[in-house]
Amino acid sequence: MHWTVPNLLTVGRVLAAPLVAMAFVVFDRPTADRLALVLFVTASLTDFLDGWLARRWNQVSDLGRMLDPVADKAMVVIALATLIGLTRLDWLVLLPAVFILLREVLVSGLREFLGAVKLHVTPLAKWKTAVQMTAIALLFLAGSFTGGLADTLYGVGIVGLWLAAVLTVATGIDYFARAMGYLAGKGA
Repeated sequence: MHWTVPNLLTVGRVLAAPLVAMAFVVFDRPTADRLALVLFVTASLTDFLDGWLARRWNQVSDLGRMLDPVADKAMVVIALATLIGLTRLDWLVLLPAVFILLREVLVSGLREFLGAVKLHVTPLAKWKTAVQMTAIALLFLAGSFTGGLADTLYGVGIVGLWLAAVLTVATGIDYFARAMGYLAGKGA
């Protein structure tokens, strides 16, 4: 296995995901919120950087293609689970998180089932990811403050999370619609 800088960044993203949750086990708030924010934002930026570097340096690899979506999902799933716990099952966080998590599981299963068939990532799916990452970061940022600023950041983060859920459902439907021809061919 050839370890390239893009692959190391992706592995770093996988390793950072559980550290977001662990920040709240080890540190009190708001220190934990700030650490989770730094870890999450840094990992989110490497999501763009690792792919860009892999293409630019001609270092696209099977390891990177396999790990990149795993790292993305680990980051989102662990961050959402952490936020659900921190908000004590607040339906404003729980409900969009459920839609996001369900779509991620269904699309991962679809990709697994289709095997070698490649469903390319659409521009809307890239926007979905950007909105998810921004909303989650805003919710961690809100925990870093108190008072009106915290409330404002939390409100904007919640709106972003709901927008991410809508985009997530839309892109999930799109993936399944594009896969229908392949699914019909497999006897589905």
